[in-house]
Amino acid sequence: MTDDAGGNGNESNAREGFRVTGDKVVATIKELIHQGNVRHVVIKNDEGRTLIEFPVSIGLAGAVLLPVWAGVGAIAAMVTHCTIEVERATDEASDPEDEDDA
Repeated sequence: MTDDAGGNGNESNAREGFRVTGDKVVATIKELIHQGNVRHVVIKNDEGRTLIEFPVSIGLAGAVLLPVWAGVGAIAAMVTHCTIEVERATDEASDPEDEDDA
């Protein structure tokens, strides 16, 4: 997999994968989004096929996410195990050691 930040050059993307059971999909995704800095979520089945993927914007909340949660809930009801891949933004511009050299 390649990581294309597409931003201003100060951020890069890190990918993480979480293997969960179908009944824990929605709770896991909500927890990950609540942690912050998640840019993109992909849910894959046991064979590695993408079932749903969606971007997560900072301002995305409430009623805008209702159709996404409905889709995630439907997928959770159909699968026994799946993998949730998240793409997180990591800020490379802030380095506290550089500020101490004054």
